[in-house]
Amino acid sequence: MIKIEHLKKTYKENTVLDIPHLTIPKSECFGLVGNNGAGKTTLFRIILDLVSTTEGKVLIDDEDVSKTEQWKRKVGAYLDEHMLLPYLTPDEYFGTLKKIYGLSKEDMDMHFEKFWEFFNGEILGKKKYIRDLSKGNSKKVGIAAAMLAHPEAVLLDEPFENLDPSSQIRLKKLIIEEKKNNMVTFLISSHDLNHVTEICDRIVLLEKGEIIKDLHEKGAMSDELNAYFNLS
Repeated sequence: MIKIEHLKKTYKENTVLDIPHLTIPKSECFGLVGNNGAGKTTLFRIILDLVSTTEGKVLIDDEDVSKTEQWKRKVGAYLDEHMLLPYLTPDEYFGTLKKIYGLSKEDMDMHFEKFWEFFNGEILGKKKYIRDLSKGNSKKVGIAAAMLAHPEAVLLDEPFENLDPSSQIRLKKLIIEEKKNNMVTFLISSHDLNHVTEICDRIVLLEKGEIIKDLHEKGAMSDELNAYFNLS
């Protein structure tokens, strides 16, 4: 579904990404890990055409993301709070997205039913502006918004950060169910190795903009990552 070809991103003389080739197939739960400055967020922003490439291209279903718009209907994302509208309440924000995506009340009800446990009674109907929510609750709004319009692929940057343990477990359950039931492709960037090794089919380790490891064997992921980060 997602193909990266001969990708380079350079700022002045500093190359922050250098990925000759990477393919992420449909319905794969893809994990991206690495230390700060590895290029994880930059890669996600390039995939979403929020940052231009220096060389190479990103294709989603064979469409160059820098040259077309159709792919945007297939992709949802939450990278940080800047993707939200802080002056709205969650209800108002979801109402705005409902109009943009042309969704029905039934569509919204079905979506919120999936997120009922994850929201834990703290998001809807509270008449509280997004800017006044805790970091964890604003993240819940962003993740739910990213998955609202039945996307085929969802990109989440540090989705488990600032969530309490119960919410982390509920989010993992949501991701697993969406992948299984609706064939959704997930790209998840995280510093939390335990969460990504638990839910991801594959994990790519990025360091200084380059792919150091591309791990497919579920049983070996934890050992290899722990050894790399000197956690074992």
